[in-house]
Amino acid sequence: MATRGANRKKLQPVQLPLFPDSAVLCRIRPDLNERRYYRMEVWPDLFGRALLMRQWGQIGTEGRQRTDPHPDPGAALNALARIARSKHRRGYRPRP
Repeated sequence: MATRGANRKKLQPVQLPLFPDSAVLCRIRPDLNERRYYRMEVWPDLFGRALLMRQWGQIGTEGRQRTDPHPDPGAALNALARIARSKHRRGYRPRP
């Protein structure tokens, strides 16, 4: 007879990121007929640097896109946090 715990899988700990490497923000103001989004992601490149991809526009469209190179992932994450704070001051909120 097998023990009850023998069939259970051991759970592996999950390391959550300390700093988010992506953000999706939106600003919806129906009284002004405004529905906008702003999306950012940090991507590694082939040379050990990092890219900050930014995309923005009206919700439901592809919008515009810009990719900014940074010397390392930490610099890209700092830029992401700085831009997210700026957008928050302008009324953007995390996507619900």
